[in-house]
Amino acid sequence: MIKRRELQECNELFELLSHPSVFPFVRQKAKTADEFWFMTSQLMEDEENGKVVSRTITDDWGQPIGTITLYDVQDGAGFLGTWIGIPYQGKGYNQKAKEMFLKELFFELDFQCVFLKIRKENTKSIRAAAKLGYVMDAKESHPSLFEEINQGEKQFELLKIQKDTFYLYLANQKSASEEQAM
Repeated sequence: MIKRRELQECNELFELLSHPSVFPFVRQKAKTADEFWFMTSQLMEDEENGKVVSRTITDDWGQPIGTITLYDVQDGAGFLGTWIGIPYQGKGYNQKAKEMFLKELFFELDFQCVFLKIRKENTKSIRAAAKLGYVMDAKESHPSLFEEINQGEKQFELLKIQKDTFYLYLANQKSASEEQAM
């Protein structure tokens, strides 16, 4: 479902991110496959230096279908960026990938908070985030950060996922599963 980034998957991922309904919302705005390869190589180097954490999202057969990345890593926190190719949207991959990635971030890499900065016009991502039981609005709890990300022309929603909230969500999911099994 998620795996470390690899350069050999760049061509497949580039084809998926090039779609006009995906491209405006990706952070790595590569115009060519070679440029995407270079950006991915740089991202992998940044991960080695502790600046990002990035994974490839795969389908049920291990084919690359998108990416999930924690950018701007600082003080046990960062900004989550996720995209999935059009043919794979709406099939549950987003939620599964986020849960796996958050488990790694919170319980293996010891992050404390993950922020989501979603463009206000990106209604698909806003709806997807609203479905996640562990996401909270962060405008009031982090007003200076909300103001900072909205200084430019583009306007964003600011959401957050805290380690404790995510842990409680997982515990509730496990408890609900156990009750159904009885």
